[in-house]
Amino acid sequence: MRSRFDEQLELLNTELVRMGSLCEEAIALAAKALMQGDAELAQRIKPIERDIDAKERDIENLSMKMLLHQQPVAKDLRSISSAMKMITDMERIGDQAADIGEIIGFLGDKRTDEFELICDMARASIGMVTKSIDAFVKRDVEIAESVIKSDDIVDNTFTQVKKALTLMIKNNPDDGEYALDLLMIAKYFERIGDHAVNVAEWVEYSVSGIYKGEQSI
Repeated sequence: MRSRFDEQLELLNTELVRMGSLCEEAIALAAKALMQGDAELAQRIKPIERDIDAKERDIENLSMKMLLHQQPVAKDLRSISSAMKMITDMERIGDQAADIGEIIGFLGDKRTDEFELICDMARASIGMVTKSIDAFVKRDVEIAESVIKSDDIVDNTFTQVKKALTLMIKNNPDDGEYALDLLMIAKYFERIGDHAVNVAEWVEYSVSGIYKGEQSI
Protein backbone atom coordinates (compact mmCIF):
# COMPACT_ATOMS: atom_id res chain seq x y z
CA MET A 1 0.00 0.00 0.00
CA ARG A 2 2.81 2.42 0.93
CA SER A 3 4.70 1.74 -2.30
CA ARG A 4 1.56 2.64 -4.28
CA PHE A 5 1.22 5.85 -2.28
CA ASP A 6 4.88 6.72 -2.90
CA GLU A 7 4.33 6.27 -6.64
CA GLN A 8 1.33 8.58 -6.53
CA LEU A 9 3.25 11.13 -4.46
CA GLU A 10 6.07 11.09 -7.00
CA LEU A 11 3.53 11.56 -9.81
CA LEU A 12 1.99 14.46 -7.90
CA ASN A 13 5.38 16.16 -7.62
CA THR A 14 6.10 15.57 -11.31
CA GLU A 15 2.75 17.02 -12.36
CA LEU A 16 3.29 20.07 -10.16
CA VAL A 17 6.66 20.70 -11.78
CA ARG A 18 5.07 20.38 -15.23
CA MET A 19 2.36 22.84 -14.28
CA GLY A 20 4.99 25.22 -12.96
CA SER A 21 6.93 24.96 -16.20
CA LEU A 22 3.79 25.84 -18.16
CA CYS A 23 3.33 28.90 -15.95
CA GLU A 24 6.93 29.97 -16.59
CA GLU A 25 6.39 29.51 -20.33
CA ALA A 26 3.20 31.58 -20.29
CA ILE A 27 4.79 34.48 -18.38
CA ALA A 28 7.94 34.39 -20.51
CA LEU A 29 5.80 34.60 -23.66
CA ALA A 30 3.82 37.49 -22.19
CA ALA A 31 7.01 39.36 -21.30
CA LYS A 32 8.61 38.71 -24.69
CA ALA A 33 5.46 39.74 -26.58
CA LEU A 34 5.29 42.90 -24.48
CA MET A 35 8.92 43.86 -25.03
CA GLN A 36 8.73 43.17 -28.76
CA GLY A 37 5.24 44.57 -29.26
CA ASP A 38 4.30 41.26 -30.89
CA ALA A 39 0.54 40.66 -30.76
CA GLU A 40 0.83 37.40 -32.71
CA LEU A 41 3.29 36.03 -30.17
CA ALA A 42 0.90 37.05 -27.39
CA GLN A 43 -1.81 34.87 -28.95
CA ARG A 44 0.29 31.78 -28.19
CA ILE A 45 -0.34 32.28 -24.47
CA LYS A 46 -3.99 31.23 -24.57
CA PRO A 47 -3.36 27.56 -25.50
CA ILE A 48 -0.80 27.34 -22.71
CA GLU A 49 -3.35 28.74 -20.29
CA ARG A 50 -5.75 25.95 -21.30
CA ASP A 51 -2.99 23.39 -20.65
CA ILE A 52 -2.45 24.93 -17.21
CA ASP A 53 -6.18 24.64 -16.45
CA ALA A 54 -6.16 20.99 -17.53
CA LYS A 55 -3.12 20.28 -15.39
CA GLU A 56 -4.86 21.87 -12.39
CA ARG A 57 -7.80 19.48 -12.80
CA ASP A 58 -5.48 16.48 -13.13
CA ILE A 59 -3.54 17.37 -9.99
CA GLU A 60 -6.70 18.09 -8.04
CA ASN A 61 -8.16 14.70 -9.01
CA LEU A 62 -4.95 12.89 -8.10
CA SER A 63 -4.75 14.68 -4.76
CA MET A 64 -8.32 13.77 -3.87
CA LYS A 65 -7.71 10.12 -4.74
CA MET A 66 -4.67 10.07 -2.50
CA LEU A 67 -6.61 11.59 0.38
CA LEU A 68 -9.59 9.29 -0.01
CA HIS A 69 -7.89 5.98 -0.82
CA GLN A 70 -4.67 6.23 1.17
CA GLN A 71 -3.81 7.04 4.75
CA PRO A 72 -1.13 9.72 4.51
CA VAL A 73 0.96 10.51 7.56
CA ALA A 74 1.33 14.13 8.72
CA LYS A 75 4.24 15.02 6.42
CA ASP A 76 2.58 13.46 3.37
CA LEU A 77 -0.68 15.16 4.23
CA ARG A 78 1.13 18.51 4.25
CA SER A 79 2.56 17.78 0.81
CA ILE A 80 -0.85 16.94 -0.64
CA SER A 81 -2.66 19.88 0.95
CA SER A 82 0.14 22.23 -0.13
CA ALA A 83 -0.12 20.93 -3.68
CA MET A 84 -3.84 21.67 -3.76
CA LYS A 85 -3.19 25.23 -2.59
CA MET A 86 -0.28 25.78 -4.99
CA ILE A 87 -2.21 24.76 -8.10
CA THR A 88 -4.81 27.44 -7.38
CA ASP A 89 -2.11 30.12 -7.45
CA MET A 90 -0.45 28.63 -10.52
CA GLU A 91 -3.78 28.56 -12.35
CA ARG A 92 -4.21 32.26 -11.59
CA ILE A 93 -0.71 32.95 -12.92
CA GLY A 94 -1.77 31.36 -16.20
CA ASP A 95 -4.94 33.47 -16.28
CA GLN A 96 -3.04 36.68 -15.69
CA ALA A 97 -0.41 35.89 -18.31
CA ALA A 98 -3.28 35.37 -20.79
CA ASP A 99 -4.86 38.65 -19.69
CA ILE A 100 -1.59 40.44 -20.40
CA GLY A 101 -1.49 38.81 -23.82
CA GLU A 102 -4.94 40.15 -24.65
CA ILE A 103 -3.98 43.73 -23.75
CA ILE A 104 -0.73 43.65 -25.75
CA GLY A 105 -2.75 43.65 -28.95
CA PHE A 106 -4.01 47.15 -28.13
CA LEU A 107 -0.67 48.80 -27.31
CA GLY A 108 0.77 49.35 -30.77
CA ASP A 109 4.42 50.32 -31.17
CA LYS A 110 4.58 53.14 -28.64
CA ARG A 111 7.35 52.97 -26.06
CA THR A 112 7.84 55.16 -22.97
CA ASP A 113 9.92 55.18 -19.78
CA GLU A 114 6.90 53.72 -17.98
CA PHE A 115 6.92 50.85 -20.46
CA GLU A 116 10.51 50.03 -19.49
CA LEU A 117 9.57 49.99 -15.81
CA ILE A 118 6.87 47.42 -16.57
CA CYS A 119 9.40 45.29 -18.43
CA ASP A 120 11.50 45.38 -15.25
CA MET A 121 8.45 44.12 -13.35
CA ALA A 122 7.98 41.36 -15.92
CA ARG A 123 11.54 40.14 -15.51
CA ALA A 124 11.29 40.22 -11.71
CA SER A 125 7.97 38.34 -11.73
CA ILE A 126 9.36 35.63 -14.01
CA GLY A 127 12.30 35.21 -11.65
CA MET A 128 9.97 34.85 -8.66
CA VAL A 129 7.86 32.16 -10.33
CA THR A 130 10.94 30.26 -11.49
CA LYS A 131 12.46 30.36 -8.00
CA SER A 132 9.22 29.30 -6.32
CA ILE A 133 9.08 26.19 -8.52
CA ASP A 134 12.79 25.57 -7.91
CA ALA A 135 12.15 25.80 -4.17
CA PHE A 136 9.46 23.15 -4.49
CA VAL A 137 11.63 20.80 -6.53
CA LYS A 138 14.56 21.12 -4.11
CA ARG A 139 12.39 21.35 -0.99
CA ASP A 140 14.53 24.41 -0.20
CA VAL A 141 13.13 26.83 2.37
CA GLU A 142 15.91 29.36 1.74
CA ILE A 143 14.98 29.67 -1.93
CA ALA A 144 11.33 30.04 -0.95
CA GLU A 145 12.27 32.78 1.48
CA SER A 146 14.19 34.63 -1.23
CA VAL A 147 11.02 34.64 -3.36
CA ILE A 148 9.04 36.19 -0.52
CA LYS A 149 11.65 38.91 -0.05
CA SER A 150 11.73 39.64 -3.79
CA ASP A 151 8.08 40.68 -3.69
CA ASP A 152 9.12 44.08 -2.30
CA ILE A 153 11.00 44.80 -5.54
CA VAL A 154 7.93 44.11 -7.68
CA ASP A 155 5.65 46.07 -5.34
CA ASN A 156 7.99 49.08 -5.26
CA THR A 157 8.28 49.08 -9.05
CA PHE A 158 4.50 48.90 -9.35
CA THR A 159 4.23 51.98 -7.12
CA GLN A 160 6.66 53.81 -9.43
CA VAL A 161 4.61 52.76 -12.46
CA LYS A 162 1.36 54.02 -10.92
CA LYS A 163 2.88 57.40 -10.13
CA ALA A 164 4.45 57.70 -13.59
CA LEU A 165 1.23 56.75 -15.40
CA THR A 166 -0.81 59.16 -13.29
CA LEU A 167 1.57 61.93 -14.35
CA MET A 168 1.34 60.77 -17.98
CA ILE A 169 -2.45 61.06 -17.96
CA LYS A 170 -2.23 64.48 -16.30
CA ASN A 171 0.25 65.86 -18.81
CA ASN A 172 -1.08 64.07 -21.90
CA PRO A 173 -4.80 63.27 -21.60
CA ASP A 174 -4.77 61.82 -25.12
CA ASP A 175 -2.52 59.04 -23.81
CA GLY A 176 -5.07 58.05 -21.17
CA GLU A 177 -6.17 54.80 -22.81
CA TYR A 178 -2.57 53.73 -23.42
CA ALA A 179 -1.68 54.56 -19.80
CA LEU A 180 -4.59 52.50 -18.46
CA ASP A 181 -3.57 49.52 -20.61
CA LEU A 182 -0.06 49.75 -19.20
CA LEU A 183 -1.44 50.04 -15.66
CA MET A 184 -3.50 46.88 -16.13
CA ILE A 185 -0.45 44.98 -17.41
CA ALA A 186 1.62 46.24 -14.47
CA LYS A 187 -1.11 45.15 -12.05
CA TYR A 188 -1.18 41.66 -13.56
CA PHE A 189 2.58 41.31 -13.17
CA GLU A 190 2.26 42.54 -9.58
CA ARG A 191 -0.39 39.89 -8.94
CA ILE A 192 1.79 37.21 -10.54
CA GLY A 193 4.45 38.14 -8.01
CA ASP A 194 1.90 37.77 -5.20
CA HIS A 195 0.94 34.30 -6.44
CA ALA A 196 4.62 33.31 -6.59
CA VAL A 197 4.90 34.37 -2.94
CA ASN A 198 1.89 32.20 -2.08
CA VAL A 199 3.50 29.21 -3.80
CA ALA A 200 6.73 29.84 -1.88
CA GLU A 201 4.83 30.02 1.42
CA TRP A 202 3.14 26.68 0.70
CA VAL A 203 6.54 25.19 -0.13
CA GLU A 204 7.76 26.34 3.28
CA TYR A 205 4.69 24.81 4.91
CA SER A 206 5.13 21.47 3.14
CA VAL A 207 8.71 21.29 4.45
CA SER A 208 8.42 22.83 7.93
CA GLY A 209 4.74 22.56 8.83
CA ILE A 210 4.64 26.33 9.44
CA TYR A 211 2.51 28.50 7.17
CA LYS A 212 3.43 32.20 7.30
CA GLY A 213 0.25 33.31 5.57
CA GLU A 214 -1.95 31.74 8.25
CA GLN A 215 -3.14 35.06 9.61
CA SER A 216 -4.42 36.12 6.16
CA ILE A 217 -6.69 33.07 5.76
